[in-house]
Amino acid sequence: MSATATPGKLLVSPRDHTLIMIDFQSQMSFATKSIDAVLLRNNAALVAHAAAGFGVSTILTTVAEKTFSGPMFSEITDAFPGQKLLDRTSMNTWEDAAVIDEVNRIGKKRLVMCGLWTSVCIVGPTLSALDQGFEVYVIADACGDVSDEAHERAMDRMVQAGVRPMTALQYMLELQRDWARTETYDMTTGIAKKFGGAYGLGIIYAKSMFGASEGH
Repeated sequence: MSATATPGKLLVSPRDHTLIMIDFQSQMSFATKSIDAVLLRNNAALVAHAAAGFGVSTILTTVAEKTFSGPMFSEITDAFPGQKLLDRTSMNTWEDAAVIDEVNRIGKKRLVMCGLWTSVCIVGPTLSALDQGFEVYVIADACGDVSDEAHERAMDRMVQAGVRPMTALQYMLELQRDWARTETYDMTTGIAKKFGGAYGLGIIYAKSMFGASEGH
């Protein structure tokens, strides 16, 4: 056995998966207590803008948008101008025919999901997709629930079933993966500066004070 300078197959890349962002809506947010609302919105925005920038195939879905739950976060829809939101009645996204038609049209067996609430809107489709042979990742800090306990037990249940957890910043940096990829360098650091919290502040400082660049 010998090592090679190549990425492992379990790492995600822009063309190998479909991102599904589920029910990032105001009504769902009011009762979300496991994560601060500002942090949740920043993380969701980071994921959305990274996916859009890297050309990841993405499905945006809502539940009862017009009659109960309200619009999807503008931070997400701004990243995908003109993209249709697939509105559902089912709590389990995987039971919606329009969503499944889109999953099948795109045709990728690796899925990355995030949304509100973890214990309902994310557990349902992840376990259903796993049951049908898909490979599933969940962006844990771009999900939230009615309590820490609800979020953590939902994550436990999914991981035990085979879901692979990750975080929002990890997702974006895994898509970039090499700072020498100059065509997406400015985009990646720009998204981080806007939505990446303390990491983004560090980038602003380093570039402003001494013109630092990770690619050199």
